[in-house]
Amino acid sequence: MKTKTAYLILLLASLVPISNTSADTAILAGGCFWCMESDFEKLDGVSDVVSGFTGGEIANPSYNGNHKGHYEAVKITYDPKVVDYQGILNHFWVNVDPFDARGQFCDKGHSYLSAIFVVNDAERKIAESTRQAVVKEFANQTVVTPILVQNTFYPIKGKEVGHQNYYKTNPVRYKFYRYSCGQDKRLKTIWGDRVTQH
Repeated sequence: MKTKTAYLILLLASLVPISNTSADTAILAGGCFWCMESDFEKLDGVSDVVSGFTGGEIANPSYNGNHKGHYEAVKITYDPKVVDYQGILNHFWVNVDPFDARGQFCDKGHSYLSAIFVVNDAERKIAESTRQAVVKEFANQTVVTPILVQNTFYPIKGKEVGHQNYYKTNPVRYKFYRYSCGQDKRLKTIWGDRVTQH
């Protein structure tokens, strides 16, 4: 009897998917992926940030080619023992303009809109609670950042791989772009001292 019970326990355990509890991922869109990459790589617990596209129906979108319907986004790998999903989203909110329905800062168009992409009900619940906190804080403004179901994420690659780590490989151009776009000034106006320091 004990042998049969032990066998059943092992069998059931083998049917449960094993997840990597040492690292989780999140996909977020906040305008230019250069800036999102820079903002999140400064957050403790984040081990990797990859720029790419998501949210559209076109397969293999590209920066200089067709990416219609896609958002510029980042895939963030983080250690939940250091920063949890809510911490990731709290950091996200203070690095975007949640009231801009046309894009982010000087970049306008669908691909520059902000969005949170969730994979399950647990993530949706956390995302909605953080969004509601922003709605409550800014009751006189309309928060337009949506919470969407996550689909395929396409990392920037090939000839366009230079967009990965752009803020590191082209620091002068990146800083000029960010300054001339008015990003930090706008974020400071909205969020005060909570914004990521640059």
